[in-house]
Amino acid sequence: MNEFQHQQSRRTAESAPPPQEAALPSSVRGAVDLGAVPAAGPGGPPAGEDRPGGYRREVTAADFQEVAQLSAQVPVVFALWARFSEQSVAFADTLEQIVDRYRGRLLLASVDAEAAPEIAQMFQAQSVPTVVALLGGRPVPLFNSTVPAEQVAQLLDELLALAEQNGITGTVEPVRADDEPEPLPPLHQEAVDALEAGDVDAAEAAYRKAIAENPGDREAKLALAQVHLLQRVLPLDAATVRAEAAAAPDDVAAQLAVADLDVSGGHVEDAFRRLLDLVRRTAGEDRDVVRRRLLELFDVVGAEDPRVVTARGALMRALF
Repeated sequence: MNEFQHQQSRRTAESAPPPQEAALPSSVRGAVDLGAVPAAGPGGPPAGEDRPGGYRREVTAADFQEVAQLSAQVPVVFALWARFSEQSVAFADTLEQIVDRYRGRLLLASVDAEAAPEIAQMFQAQSVPTVVALLGGRPVPLFNSTVPAEQVAQLLDELLALAEQNGITGTVEPVRADDEPEPLPPLHQEAVDALEAGDVDAAEAAYRKAIAENPGDREAKLALAQVHLLQRVLPLDAATVRAEAAAAPDDVAAQLAVADLDVSGGHVEDAFRRLLDLVRRTAGEDRDVVRRRLLELFDVVGAEDPRVVTARGALMRALF
């Protein structure tokens, strides 16, 4: 995972379409409203001894995509809270204690809804707390109010059973608060600061300068590809773009725009599939345009990602 995916702009998620919901048991899909937050109580698997760290990760729009991708390995439980609601803050802490008992079979993604309104909008959260899990990038609505700890554990058990049915059976390492990241090179930090301030053009300029000073700076090149993705998706209206693409399946520009939205929202395989199909249906300059966009998106996702490896092979077969 390159630095940009750790530090991506808070605005990245604005244009991401809401993911398609996974099929769920009715007991999990329905929101439950059963009153005040309890103290953490029994429920879930027994706590292990000598736990080296917790499984709660604070998430912003900057690293939303990275965390969402972990849902291919384990269920990621997004808990949206806000400081103005002490109840939601306390409930997030309760969730943390329960999730920790599963020893890495679940990851709790803690989201300050005021600091990351894009994520709240993506999950269509109308209040806090709101808790939604992701399984393989698909949302699993759990509840939008506080519930007793024992019911939380029951729902998480059902979530894990659903994950197992879908082949999601991995674990994650504990999140350690004392793991400080390495400082970024000055121009990289300048770009990250610009992204956090919402100035995508300034970030592009900083990464270009970094590459000019060091043509071998691979991190800057990958980050620049992702900045270009941001520049393309931020002006888009997702509903309009998707409607246009559905109405004109051979309109190259429309299909490229939807693919950009899909990648920005974590639907990488959908984006690759769309463009690979378009490569097979086009020829000449149109085909080359689609090919180049695919290569750009490969850089955005990362060459080591297995989805990129698979799609790159499919692209070679489609071209030759």
